[in-house]
Order: sequence, then C-alpha cells, then structure tokens
Amino acid sequence: MASVEAEEEPLAQIDVSFEDAEAYARWLSRETGETWRLPTGEEWARAAAERVRREGVIGGVENDPSARWLAEYGQNAELRGEADLRHYPQGAFGENSLGVADIGGNVWEWSSSCFVNGELDAEGRITAQSESCGVRSAEGRHRAFIIDFVRDAKRGGCAVGLPPDYLGFRLVRG
Repeated sequence: MASVEAEEEPLAQIDVSFEDAEAYARWLSRETGETWRLPTGEEWARAAAERVRREGVIGGVENDPSARWLAEYGQNAELRGEADLRHYPQGAFGENSLGVADIGGNVWEWSSSCFVNGELDAEGRITAQSESCGVRSAEGRHRAFIIDFVRDAKRGGCAVGLPPDYLGFRLVRG
C-alpha cells in the first residue's frame, strides 16, 4: 500500500461492539423499511475477495493444545502484521476487485458468525462441535474472535488470538 496520511478525525465509526452494530442494523431497518444485518463470516470473505486471508489447520500439534495455540497465534501474527493505530480517511485502503472499499484495512468488521469449537477425527471430519454466540468473529486482516460486548479489543476481550486494531462493521441488505 502506498503511504497514506492519517487524519485527525476518523470518517468511520470505530470502537463499536457487536451489540452496538446489531442495534444499529435494527434501527436502520425500522427507518428504511428494508432489512439490514451484519454479514456472516462467509459473506464477508466473499466480499473481501482477494483481500481475505484465512488461516489453515496447522499440522503436527494436534495432541498438544499449548503447541497448537502457539502455532495458531504465530500464524495470525504473520497475517495481521504490525498494529496500525492511525485513523485513515474513507477510501485510504482502496477498492478490491469487486469494488468494495477499505475491506481488510485496519478496522476489523463484526460478522454474525459465532465462535465454533470442535473435534476432528484422523481424516479431518468433524466429530463434535459447539457454538458460543457470546463470542463473535470480527473479520479483517485475520479472523479474530471477540466477546460480543467489547468495543475496543486492544484493551481486552479478544477471546482467541491477536486483537484487531479497531472494531467496526458494515451491513448487508436482505
């Protein structure tokens, strides 16, 4: 990315909890008569196109939870890169191949997807899983799982892995 000058005032709302984003979607739906909602993690990934970076399953550490966690943390650190705590003007991160602006910049965006934990068998098939919807995925340079009432994950509340630079959201219609 080319050098971008940071502005004093951000043009987008940041430090928004999942609950705040959901409340805004309900308000906007009432005001417009249309249905607005947060995208699922999968919908966000489709919209991000080439800017989505997904972590894969890390082999060789299945039987050692601490080694697996450290390997996943290292992978997310590489995907995330250095924290960038400047506020940028709208459009600073450009558009992706689908024309979606600023996706994958330094604001992670809430999705409606819940944290899912599970177990795999030797062939990689899911044998057990459970959802925790008090923890939601925030999509950005990497996927982060954040407790739903947190507004600033840098101060705590990142349930798994590295915290995002900022939390925000974009809505989809339908």
